[in-house]
Amino acid sequence: MYDVVCEVAVMVLENGKRKNPNILVTGTPGTGKTTMCTTLAEATQLRHINIGELVKEKNLHDGWDDELDCYVLNEDLVCDELEDVMEEGGNIVDYHGCDFFPERWFDCVVVLQTDNTILYDRLSRRGYTDSKLSNNIECEIFQVLLEEAKESYSEEKVVALKSDNIEDISRNVATLTDWGVN
Repeated sequence: MYDVVCEVAVMVLENGKRKNPNILVTGTPGTGKTTMCTTLAEATQLRHINIGELVKEKNLHDGWDDELDCYVLNEDLVCDELEDVMEEGGNIVDYHGCDFFPERWFDCVVVLQTDNTILYDRLSRRGYTDSKLSNNIECEIFQVLLEEAKESYSEEKVVALKSDNIEDISRNVATLTDWGVN
């Protein structure tokens, strides 16, 4: 895994387009994206962009979905909002989807994965409805977000990382910090 991340780092340095990398952290809800991104941003001084929060703050949505209990993201508005900041570099983008972001924006795409039993417990504690809980567990079982990342970005940019506990998050942050800073 570390070798994959290091290969991406070399590509970023060779391309020389950005002074600092852009990292996309994706995964099923409850896999620890926001926790890891917050910790990684503190360790690297990169900017953490939580897409869910951005959508709420800037009204980058097309309304509320009562069935899924979430905003209906307007992908065009989100991309328009982020274009300039992504070109600058130095961003950690945190979102459970990834297929609508332009590939050119990211130097590394991290897909966090969590054991289904652990994920079930996390989502239950959040108060997810049975249908929302089932939908997200199925996404994790079938590795939907990993496949989405592999279909949307070049293979050398995508890395799957285990995220079952705080030790995993710490190890992931250390690995990405070494990659992003060095």
